[in-house]
Amino acid sequence: MNQLHLSSVHPDAKIGSNVTISPFCFIDKDVVIGDNTWIGPNVTIFDGARIGSNVRIFPGAVISGVPQDLKFQGEVTTATIGDNSTIREFVTINRGTAAAGSTKVGKHCLVMAYAHIAHDCILGDHVILANNVNLAGHVQIDEWAILEGLVAVQQFTRIGAHSFIAGGSLVRKHVPPFVKAAREPLSYAGVNVIGLQRRNFSQEQINHIHEIYRILFVKGVRLTRAIEIIEEQVEPTLERTYILDFVRNRPEIMKGLRHINGSALTNEG
Repeated sequence: MNQLHLSSVHPDAKIGSNVTISPFCFIDKDVVIGDNTWIGPNVTIFDGARIGSNVRIFPGAVISGVPQDLKFQGEVTTATIGDNSTIREFVTINRGTAAAGSTKVGKHCLVMAYAHIAHDCILGDHVILANNVNLAGHVQIDEWAILEGLVAVQQFTRIGAHSFIAGGSLVRKHVPPFVKAAREPLSYAGVNVIGLQRRNFSQEQINHIHEIYRILFVKGVRLTRAIEIIEEQVEPTLERTYILDFVRNRPEIMKGLRHINGSALTNEG
């Protein structure tokens, strides 16, 4: 460990090998930091932090702070950051409450400056939160989702994998996987084709996703009937299973999608 005397590191903190702790950091007692992690100046890491290997945490970040939740009674909880993630300047990540026990940021995530991740949020791997994104408590963001700057997400909201939320959006409802969402109030602007292409989805897979969403949201049939049509007519794939599981568990998203016309779900969307 490379530690300068200008930092305060509790002797009971568990620090891996080749960890750099820059000046003016505070690292509390119940903290675990993995190998090859870099902690920039003026970083505060409180009890309950579980930080993986090869993580970079930039100046001013506060990790595992006490939840901003009046129901919190000092219970033992954690805040986890997965391997190879980057936490930029002045990010705040609060630890969990008794409800879930932990706040979790996955592996290979990028959380840009001034973002806030509240208690009990769960971020999958490869998630990107741009500058000033604010997540209320109990938000779930699945893998490869991207939220642009100044996005605010309401508590208990789920954002599906490979989705894209345009900057400045207010997310008050669940966002299904593989789509783009924008405007105010939030509406859906088509399948996230560019993002899927960048992640090596084939054109066949992308067309397959388009077809599922056309049946769900353009045909104008009830959700239960749309699911039946998809199961009868659309080839079973991992993408089909994920989308259907998502909408079955969150049927209220249909209310936000019924108004979309067919042009919103074309390849140009």
